[in-house]
Amino acid sequence: MYALTLADIAVAFIPVLATLVLIFFWSNSLKHASIAILRMLIQLLLIGYTLEFIFRANNQWIILAVLSFMLLAASWIALGAMPVKRSTLLGYSLASIAVGGIFNLVLITQGVLHADPWYQPAVMIPLAGMIFSNSMNSVSLAGERLYSELGHHNDYARARNTAFQAALIPITNSLLAVGLVSLPGMMTGQILAGTSPLIAARYQIIVMCMIFSSAGISAALFLWLLRAQRNKEVDQAGADRCG
Repeated sequence: MYALTLADIAVAFIPVLATLVLIFFWSNSLKHASIAILRMLIQLLLIGYTLEFIFRANNQWIILAVLSFMLLAASWIALGAMPVKRSTLLGYSLASIAVGGIFNLVLITQGVLHADPWYQPAVMIPLAGMIFSNSMNSVSLAGERLYSELGHHNDYARARNTAFQAALIPITNSLLAVGLVSLPGMMTGQILAGTSPLIAARYQIIVMCMIFSSAGISAALFLWLLRAQRNKEVDQAGADRCG
């Protein structure tokens, strides 16, 4: 695969600068876009150096620490769109993403890819990132839609079903579009690296399966846990009225 130089990266920024010019003349504000681009650049450079260190260390405890941080961050971010304090539902979010995500991560890395050692950084961390991020998005969509539906006075069962369907819309659309509208990032990266398109397609099938199932399991478990939380709130409200 061709090794990119700083000059190559600079060339890639030419259309970015053109877009910033358009934003400046049409919206008179470059702040949001500029901050986004700057953060992207800094974050990717930092993660590059960080992953380089992690891959060289090749230590199971470091990998477990990284996975734990990713899981906790995903669980916290997933609650951002919900009209409740994050601390209230953090345990539910963490449990949901952990169950749906870790199950798929272990199954794919050990049962399909046969990673040796089991904590092989180049396998574990990229796959965990894909799984946890998709689980995070599904939990976020499910929770936001559930509270929205309940706010319209729908019964819980109907609100849950609607929320679950909404949570799976992005990944379902990805399944429908893959190979027709777009080539996913992992498949594209493998092809650019010289891997046979047939082999790359097989890997992408595995990836699509794991992100679909992790998203579905995490969303379903989160909605189930929220039902238990809601029952507690209803019981507490009834007790307060009686008191």
